[in-house]
Order: sequence, then structure tokens, then C-alpha cells
Amino acid sequence: MKLYETLAAGIAGQIAQGVIREGEKIPSVRQTSQHHNLSVSTVIRAFLLLESQGLIESRPQSGYFVRRRPAAHATTIAPAAPADMARGDNLDTSEFVLTTLRSINQGSVPLGSPYPDPAMFPWAKLNQYANSLARRVAQMGITADLPPGNPELIRQIARRHLENGLPVDANEIIVTTGATEALNLCLQAVAAPGATIAVESPTYYALLQAIERMNMRVLEIATDPVEGIQLDALERAIVEQGVAACIVMPNFQNPLGFQMSDERKRAMVEMLTRHEVPVIENDVYHELYYGDVHPTSLKNYDTRGLVLHCNSFSKTLSPANRIGWALPGRYKAQVEKLKFLNTLNTPALPQLAIAEYLKNDGYDYHLRKVRKAYTQQASIMASAVRRFFPAGTGVSTPAGGYLLWVTLPPEVRALELYARAQERGISVGAGNIFATGDAFQHCIRLNYSYPWTAEVEGAVRTLGLLAGELANCTPRKEANL
Repeated sequence: MKLYETLAAGIAGQIAQGVIREGEKIPSVRQTSQHHNLSVSTVIRAFLLLESQGLIESRPQSGYFVRRRPAAHATTIAPAAPADMARGDNLDTSEFVLTTLRSINQGSVPLGSPYPDPAMFPWAKLNQYANSLARRVAQMGITADLPPGNPELIRQIARRHLENGLPVDANEIIVTTGATEALNLCLQAVAAPGATIAVESPTYYALLQAIERMNMRVLEIATDPVEGIQLDALERAIVEQGVAACIVMPNFQNPLGFQMSDERKRAMVEMLTRHEVPVIENDVYHELYYGDVHPTSLKNYDTRGLVLHCNSFSKTLSPANRIGWALPGRYKAQVEKLKFLNTLNTPALPQLAIAEYLKNDGYDYHLRKVRKAYTQQASIMASAVRRFFPAGTGVSTPAGGYLLWVTLPPEVRALELYARAQERGISVGAGNIFATGDAFQHCIRLNYSYPWTAEVEGAVRTLGLLAGELANCTPRKEANL
């Protein structure tokens, strides 16, 4: 290709991808000449070629603009083709999750989202506090944000734990940038590269990614969908394989949704204490219980500082503010040091805004509304799956949270269902990403935090039909919900 043709092709590609949108001005002839080190005459020839192709137009005394075309031909920046990726031999979990989230941003029905419906959050009140506090934060300086975090927020977190039956030492609390950072810091504090980390199977995919990123070894322990991780199998692994630490989610586990009984929580902590093995507790769904009584945490039974409790407000107040915390027990000093070395601080404004909300507004009232909605929607979603999906489909019975685990007939492959659903504007969480092997390749995770609408029901119905096609059988006959 000649120079002007190469330049024209590059600009056309940017227009096709939506980098330069219809009606927007493109860089001038002089700017393009300077940026690409081309002569003015070469740039003019490229622009004339684009104009002849109907991609740009010249406006007197204004420059060149991308031509407006009929709405049917409008383009946007598109993610990698999910169908091709899902059908490949190797699954890149990070790219898979990112593609799913991008599809949700572009309008897919968000059944595969890991996040709750944003409409459930008190955005207006939090933004009001943030705006009123902005000037004070600007005068504080960066040292005010240093670990362990804002004193008022720490006080409010300690009060919240006390109200939930867990008296904690406020000096143990370290504020983090979301629960993900808390989990990563705790993992770094208790284990070194090469160490073996025991996890539930299936487990939240971000934990698998974190362990792999730190060059540690994942050891998956069979997990019952009602009782939780198998303690006898975990103890054998500790004795026989030298487990350095374990990570579990005892309350409303993602993706299974179970709540471990108090007896099993106590037994687990006692067993780990005997072996001096620390346990990182991911308790981000703690406040989203469906019963009348809040659950206990592993931290309730810890007497030796071996439970590193991680939590956040991302699932109940605001994922955008990214405020979490850790109660690292005997590892408090290491975690605080790692927090300082890794990210220096947690932004002050979201800390203060959440502290003001907890102090002045009805957090419990807000949570009661959320819990009521999720409880109802969990029942509706489970009933719809039973109604629309093929025979042989099983569903979990979540005790809290907003995620439903669906076990499909063995003939149905989750990645194929995922790909076909994406083509129809529906996102799902394929079971493959919740383990390192193929044990859950016939499972999917569905998000039911969004209100039950005709669109959501239609999406679940479509998923059921697709699953029926893949199972080479007829979906169940519809019955009233």
C-alpha cells in the first residue's frame, strides 16, 4: 500500500471501531502530518480517499468530520468475540470475565454479572456526603489516608461488628481498596511463592487468579452445596500435602450460596488451630442473609489470631467506592506493611462518605429492603429455572447473597451455552471459571439481584431452550410459577 492508503486505512479502522465517532472532528491536516511524519500532500490524498469512500466530510473553515450514517450502521468499540473464545481449547479466565462484563455494559441481560443490581444502592445519599466532604478531604493531605485507615470509618466498622455479635479490637482493622485487596494482602502475609493454598471447589474465580498470580499452588477441596468444605478432606490435605493456608467463604458462598452451620465453623477453626494453619475468611455477603438472624463468622471462634477476616461494603452500599477491610489477627503488622508497600493508602473521600452514612442514615433499614428483594427474587429465579430448563437440571438453595448455582444435564457444556447465550444478548457465568479443571463444565451461575421483568424472564426462558437443544432433549413442559 502507498503511504496515503496506509494512513487512510488506519483512520477508517478507528472509525469502524468507534474510536472516532460519527459527527466528531478528526485531527487536522497539519496535526496529522506532524503526528505521522508525512507530507501535507500525502495527508490530503488520504483524506480525499476517505471522503470518496463516504467516511468523512469536509466542512468549510472547520475541518474534516466523520460522516453521519444511518443508525443501523453505527458502530462501537466491541470486545473480543465471546463465542470464539468460549469454544477455544484453552480458557483464559481473566479475559473470559472481562468479556462478560463488557457485554453487560453493552446491554446484555446481566445474569452472568458478579455484581448486584446498582439500583439497590443509596447512591444519592453517598454522593451527597462525598460532595459535602470534598473540600475537607482536599485539605487533609496524603498522610491522612495512610494505613490502617480513617479513624471514624474504623470506629463505625467496629460498631457494626459489635451489633452483629462479633466484638473486635478496632486496632486490628485495616481499611483496604475493596475486599479483593484485603484478600490479596492477607494471602501475601500468610504464604510465600510455591506454597500450597487450600480452597473450596467450586470457589470464586478471583481467588484462583490471585493464588496463581502469586506463584502459589491451588489445592481444591471438595465442597458440599449445603454443609460447605469437607473438613476431613481438608485435614488430610494439611497433614499429607503441607497446606500453608486456606481460603473459604462460609457465609453464602460464591457460587454455591450455602451457609456453614455454627457447629462446622467452630469445628473448622478448632481443627486449623490444632495444625497452626491460618484461614482467610471471605465474608463479603455477610449482611445479605435471608433469615431473621445474622450468621456468625469464623472470626467468632478464633482464639489464636489465625482467622484473617476480609469484608467490604461493595455488595451492600457501593461497589464504586471500593472500600473493604481486613481483621488479620496475629498477621496485622504484616498486612498493614503490605498495604503501605502495595498501594500506600485508601482514598479518604469514599472512606469518609461511608462513615457518615453508617453514622447518620438507616443502614439496617436499607439492608432489610435489599434482603427482602433478594429473598423473593431467589425463589422466582429458582422456580423459573425448574420451569424452563430441561429435565435433569438442579438448582442450589442459597441462604443469602444473590447468586444461583445451576447444574445442567451432563450433555450440556456451559461454555457452549455461554457462547450461544451471548449471541442472543444474554450473559451467564460458566462453571468452568470456578475451578482449575473441568469438574463444573456442566454448571452455570445466575445473578438474580435484578428485578424480575419480562426481559429477565425471557432471558431465562431462552437459556432453558438453548440448554434443551444442547441436551438433545425437549425442555420441561411449562407450568405456572
